[in-house]
Amino acid sequence: MRIILGIYIWLCFSLVASAHEVRPAYLSLTETKPSEFSVTWKQPVLDGRRLRIKPAFPEGCTQTEPVTSRTGATIIERTVLTGCTLIEGRIAIDGLERTLTDVFAEINYLSGETQMAVLKPSAADMALGGPIGSPAKHYLWIGVEHIIYGWDHLLFVIGLTLLVARRQILGVATAFTLAHSITLVLAALGLINIPIRPVEILIAASIVLLGIEIIRKQKGHKSLATERPYLISFAIGLIHGCGFASALSDIGLPKGTELLALLLFNLGVELGQFAVVGLTIAALIAIAKFGTKARQRTEIFLTYGLSSIAMFWVIQRLSDYVI
Repeated sequence: MRIILGIYIWLCFSLVASAHEVRPAYLSLTETKPSEFSVTWKQPVLDGRRLRIKPAFPEGCTQTEPVTSRTGATIIERTVLTGCTLIEGRIAIDGLERTLTDVFAEINYLSGETQMAVLKPSAADMALGGPIGSPAKHYLWIGVEHIIYGWDHLLFVIGLTLLVARRQILGVATAFTLAHSITLVLAALGLINIPIRPVEILIAASIVLLGIEIIRKQKGHKSLATERPYLISFAIGLIHGCGFASALSDIGLPKGTELLALLLFNLGVELGQFAVVGLTIAALIAIAKFGTKARQRTEIFLTYGLSSIAMFWVIQRLSDYVI
């Protein structure tokens, strides 16, 4: 019980400190005249703080003072880069190694050629003049990251594992994926555009409601969530999909391979969900070997833990409108 309590306290502190999912940054350079580029730099705001990351260009490049604006949870800087052709040297993102954030970089030349790359904390720079390719394949890992590092989505998947029977869990998780896939497609087509803050409040509230349904189940009560878990998972998946869509809208989809990138992102989310489900079930099976009471107490701790954290997020995110 001490171990379980210790894990619960650690989860509370770590999840409260990381209430928002990891969102990628975006760097776009478009050549407007020879050796002159229009630069757009988008970076996420996490927990009200701006990440300490910024692009570093090859020696000899001159950059104008940035014009800064903010849209939702994204800071946008626009500048002009002169005095370099960006066909040799390297572009790096200073400070990226201290984050969990990826950066999508895209350079459009007057010749019509485009160079794209995904910069990661472990590889925070790109070689200029290298092979031209599409970063669509990287959307698979971005999808996985949005489950593993997206704490609100992670808690929801764990909650689903506690709510439904094991024979149902894969189908329920797939219904969740199908629902947010619909939202993503609508957002990619520009048919919906929902502000991120209200969506984040609804996502947190959905976890609180899920926790209540788990408690009702543990007490032997029946409800729509226990009788029709696929329907509930699908409905809430539409809400969570708006959160996914907001992250993708910040970076956009690679030109020419939009559908492939979208499919890979969804596949990554599905793989991330199944990994979390598998680990949760394996942990509960291992704990059950210590007896039925140990498993029941663990499920109670998890239920009240995820509900408490989600309720904190609801209050925290509502405070932006109240205070």
